[in-house]
Amino acid sequence: RRRREGKTDYRARRTMTLQDKTKYDTPKYRLVVRLTNKDVVCQIVSAKVVGDEVMCAAYAHELPAFGIKVGLTNYAAAYATGLLLARRTLAKLKIADQF
Repeated sequence: RRRREGKTDYRARRTMTLQDKTKYDTPKYRLVVRLTNKDVVCQIVSAKVVGDEVMCAAYAHELPAFGIKVGLTNYAAAYATGLLLARRTLAKLKIADQF
């Protein structure tokens, strides 16, 4: 269905998510950024057999809590949302104090 709708190119998805066989069942993570009319969504995703699993996510509508009040869909907001996602991921992996 997703192929018919033109949403997913499964050949490109397969080459993007294939992990080297010497890495034995280690997940391969990718950064997904979606720009909408009202929000910026950043996610770190790994592919599973049953479906993609989101490890961590950040949204531009969370930025006013950090002092950015306006312009939540521009280039600077996308950068700030990616930075928020990076800090969250490091905190989740418990290595934030090293960076």
